[in-house]
Amino acid sequence: MLPFLAFLDAIQPVSPALRSALEAATSSEMLPARHLLLRPGQVARRVYFIESGLVRGYTLLHGREVSSWFMQANDFVISILSFFTQQPSTEYLELLEPAVVHSVTHTELQQLYQAFPEFNYVGRLLIEKYYVMSEQRAQHLRARTAHERYQELLRDFPTIFQRVALQHIASHLGMAPETLSRLRNKQP
Repeated sequence: MLPFLAFLDAIQPVSPALRSALEAATSSEMLPARHLLLRPGQVARRVYFIESGLVRGYTLLHGREVSSWFMQANDFVISILSFFTQQPSTEYLELLEPAVVHSVTHTELQQLYQAFPEFNYVGRLLIEKYYVMSEQRAQHLRARTAHERYQELLRDFPTIFQRVALQHIASHLGMAPETLSRLRNKQP
């Protein structure tokens, strides 16, 4: 069984027919670190499930990379605006580690929703989950101090400093790498 089917089954039991259709529609790949799943100007045609590895979403702002988010094993990854509007992306989706990913195209996903009404429930719950995460990130960046943002990141992603470059973490937290280094040095 594909790993994401067990993940989906935990949300809502997947019927045998839907399971077969998902298996038929899914592509699986082993990809190297630094591989770009998406570049600006490309249309996001796939939704990815990360079996193993780590993905960073980022944009360029005045020539500087600004990390929007990090997703790891058992997360779904898309460029939200590009995927749902089928318009060119403004962001990069980069693998920070070698990864095993499973993906379904936008067209296949829409066909699955149409053919299997029960799958719409699963899709809605996943969209709600990631929308809430996105809103929490935006609120934390606006309303929290640098120290609070740092503490929340450590709580939510305790292994991040072993897996992600300091400059990517700093840009995600909205601070200079030097500020992040000072915060880390103050920790007991």
